[in-house]
Amino acid sequence: MTEVALILMISVAGTGGELCVARAMKCVGEVVDFRPSALLQALTDALSMGWLWLGVALMAVSFLALLMMLSVENVSFVIPLTALSYVIGALGGAFFLGERVDWQRWIGVLLVCAGVALVFVGGR
Repeated sequence: MTEVALILMISVAGTGGELCVARAMKCVGEVVDFRPSALLQALTDALSMGWLWLGVALMAVSFLALLMMLSVENVSFVIPLTALSYVIGALGGAFFLGERVDWQRWIGVLLVCAGVALVFVGGR
């Protein structure tokens, strides 16, 4: 049961962190000027966003959970299970960021789910 909780923590916290960072960067806007002063301003703007810091914290939690999981399970079992993050990413992109996710991408998400299920059942 601990392994299931750790896999969920890795996937949810990691992808949640990526979604938060994406939200922060969408607020900052596209970087189109690559002069050092403009890049420094974009960096300053990003660092002032709460979403960015929340994202970094969630990714740190995910990394620590990954370390814990790798201490008790084989990497050939752990890494494929973290593919659940693709499912969470598609859902988060659609509902949290308002992105359009087409039907081909949803089919891909279902295929990833099937692959994760195969790895999980085969690993037990």
